[in-house]
Amino acid sequence: MTTLTPAATADRTGVSIDTLRYYEREGLIGPIGRSAGGRRQYTEDDVFWIGLVTCFREAGLGIAALREFVAILRAEHSPQDRVAFLRERRAALEERVVALRRAMTVLDEKIAYYS
Repeated sequence: MTTLTPAATADRTGVSIDTLRYYEREGLIGPIGRSAGGRRQYTEDDVFWIGLVTCFREAGLGIAALREFVAILRAEHSPQDRVAFLRERRAALEERVVALRRAMTVLDEKIAYYS
């Protein structure tokens, strides 16, 4: 199995080493394997999870919501529970998109006015 160093994982995922450690401490990824010398070794599965967590963070999910989703995934929850969680978050994200579009319209109007 191929593993990555923390630095290589940070480069590949676009998050800092400190963020990788934070995600692990918060239980959002991992547990991360260790070498005989105790150094973290990230797998492709870890990289996938980091990408998922990063995507959800960019979508506005907080750490508490991410912990909840990870718990749903790791426990014996039904697919319906997972879908319900994701639908709720998607609806909230859609509301944010609408608000951002409204704000952009106002900005565009002001730019046109002052131009």
